Amino acid sequence: MAAPDRMNDYLSGPNPVDGGLRHARRGRRGKGFVAGIVVGALLLVGGGATAAWFGYRASLDDNLERIDAFEGVDESTRPSAAPAGPDTPVNILVLGSDSRISAGDPNAWEAGAQRTDAIMLVHLSADRQTAAAISIPRDSWVPIPGVGEAKINAAFSYGGPPLMIQTVEQLTGVRIDHFAVTDFESFTTLTDSLDGVEITVPDGAGGSVRQAMNGEEALAFARERHALANGDFGRVQRQQAWMRAIVAKANNNRSDPLKMAGFLQAVTSSVAVDESFTFDRMQELFQSAGDISTNDITFMTAPYTGTGRSADGQSIVVLDRAAFDSLMAAVAKDDLPGFLADAPENMDLLPAVVQ
Repeated sequence: MAAPDRMNDYLSGPNPVDGGLRHARRGRRGKGFVAGIVVGALLLVGGGATAAWFGYRASLDDNLERIDAFEGVDESTRPSAAPAGPDTPVNILVLGSDSRISAGDPNAWEAGAQRTDAIMLVHLSADRQTAAAISIPRDSWVPIPGVGEAKINAAFSYGGPPLMIQTVEQLTGVRIDHFAVTDFESFTTLTDSLDGVEITVPDGAGGSVRQAMNGEEALAFARERHALANGDFGRVQRQQAWMRAIVAKANNNRSDPLKMAGFLQAVTSSVAVDESFTFDRMQELFQSAGDISTNDITFMTAPYTGTGRSADGQSIVVLDRAAFDSLMAAVAKDDLPGFLADAPENMDLLPAVVQ
């Protein structure tokens, strides 16, 4: 089946292991898709932060739920690590789903029971001038270590965060530095903590318009799939559009310590992260990425040729491996802007918003 018209349809339609899921702190809220927004917002609102709301460090760090995401990941199979130091790229794997079950709750998680709704690789350049959020379609047919070929979201179901990290690293050749996961339940909280957001939607006449949405409205917008001309691919871009709106609104509010304190309370209460992704680490990234604006972030979907059927009859997404491998090689070399400058016209980029 041919790929849909990606640029025109992006917002079309109406509005078997423990998985490394042992906690440092147990028994808390559910997590999922909003991790992508969480990470992006944390990186991008920090440049204008004041000491006032960083004074909440202890409370904010305590809010963060911990996951042993890298437990059992074989170091010998991993891509090489970048040299240690402040001028190194950072790659964060973020996951999410519609499920109310916490991906980090070992009392609720069961092998084979959960699959991720959204998979996103967030790349922060070494010079801290650009960032990218690359969505990998959940139905992408890929090799899963120890399992064989399957949909990529099955890696989380079979082995939790460690197997998902191994799968993504071996698929992309990109080393994952941090891991985060959250859920749609947090979607409304984050949006409403900013008094709503403005998301760019089609105006019905071939153009677009910014539409103000509260949390419930944004949730319905991002969950829509069946009424979209390009189905799951359109849903991915709706999620990206909301992510961009959250980051833009947070950036606009970053000089207001009171609003930012409330927003960061909501953010840190909405995400589970690997044990090394402490609030101090986040603060370090805040400060180093302070020059990045919303327009410096590239939102895109990993290259694909369309949909198809696996040998056992499953509906799958077929990655365009030539384009995908070139893209990921650029990420691994921290040369994404150079790659995008010469990228094919059919790359699935979220259309820019005219300011």
